[in-house]
Amino acid sequence: MTNPVAAPLDLAGIDDLLSDDEKAVRASVRQLCAERVDPYVADWFERGTIDDIRGLAKELGSLGLLGMHLEGYGCAGMSATDYGLACLELEASDSGIRSLVSVQGSLAMFAIWRWGSEEHRTEWLPRMAAGEAIGCFGLTEPDAGSDPASMRTRARRTSGDGSDWGLDGRKMWITNSSVADVAVVWAQTDEGVRGFVVPTDTPGFSAPEIKHKQSLRASVTGEIVLDGVRLPDSAAFPEVRGLKGPLSCLNEARYGIVWGAMGAARSSLQAALDYANQRIQFGKPISAFQLTQQKLVDMNLEYTKGLLLALHLGRRKDAGTLRPEQVSLGKLNNVREAIEICRTARTILGANGISLEYPVIRHANNLESVLTYEGTVEMHTLVLGQAMTGHAAFR
Repeated sequence: MTNPVAAPLDLAGIDDLLSDDEKAVRASVRQLCAERVDPYVADWFERGTIDDIRGLAKELGSLGLLGMHLEGYGCAGMSATDYGLACLELEASDSGIRSLVSVQGSLAMFAIWRWGSEEHRTEWLPRMAAGEAIGCFGLTEPDAGSDPASMRTRARRTSGDGSDWGLDGRKMWITNSSVADVAVVWAQTDEGVRGFVVPTDTPGFSAPEIKHKQSLRASVTGEIVLDGVRLPDSAAFPEVRGLKGPLSCLNEARYGIVWGAMGAARSSLQAALDYANQRIQFGKPISAFQLTQQKLVDMNLEYTKGLLLALHLGRRKDAGTLRPEQVSLGKLNNVREAIEICRTARTILGANGISLEYPVIRHANNLESVLTYEGTVEMHTLVLGQAMTGHAAFR
């Protein structure tokens, strides 16, 4: 028997494309996850709760992972590629942990950083970067998912001089909502869709948690209910109007998913390879059988291609040349292939593949949510179809 290569999951030598600083970022996140997440996450998933989520947020903040690709206001100001590598390592532990970081940094913090007033930025971003305040992002509604222009949440001027607003409506499937200190809420107004920074202790704001999930169980998911919420005019984002605001935030989050999905894939592929080398059947490890090797190789091929795509998009984002349809390309491909890798890994583990003693079924379940959120397969397909043909087929 010839010895396997030293890095069986990096047959293409992708590590050679990373700088020493990028590898150091990856190693730091991997160590934090190994110490703070991996020993506990299967139990969190099984119980449907994260123990001490605020403590975990502060630890993530102390490592500079919250809003890490943003500049100033206590944010780390690191590269898009650094952020992508962090997302990969976080999701290798669990999609729910990556979602916590992604919603905090790429949705709530990015929205405030990009569209908020200076008052918004100085009040919230340093605390959010440190993990001392948790944010959520309210866009999706019970009847408005892929079609956010149909949102029913409404903000109306409540005084003749325009000094305050009244918000009414509901948001659904909102990560972090029931533990958040601040919510970025998008609402219809007479001036078009606008964003609002809403402290969650504002009267009329509530965030009931959504129960009975079978995916992303190590993640806090809830509603946002706005019942006569009164806000000063200063709570509104001052300039942005229409869907440009929320869609710019979603593009940031989708970029992180391009990388994160490959983390779930890598974890499942590694579990399958380890199991195949240890599981003895018919007198030898099942990794010595041709059909098992074919599964392992096919999984590795798709993982390698997905990682190369993520790295390419990261370099483009750092260069300022990344286009929205390219993010759709990455999100559509990498999540779809990651799910297939997890399913194939499950077959190698046999019945053990459905046990939480191994990460595979947990990753597979989580990725069913990741496939849908931040743009469904159908929507990303149509984005790419329009980019290819010039014809918008959304309606």
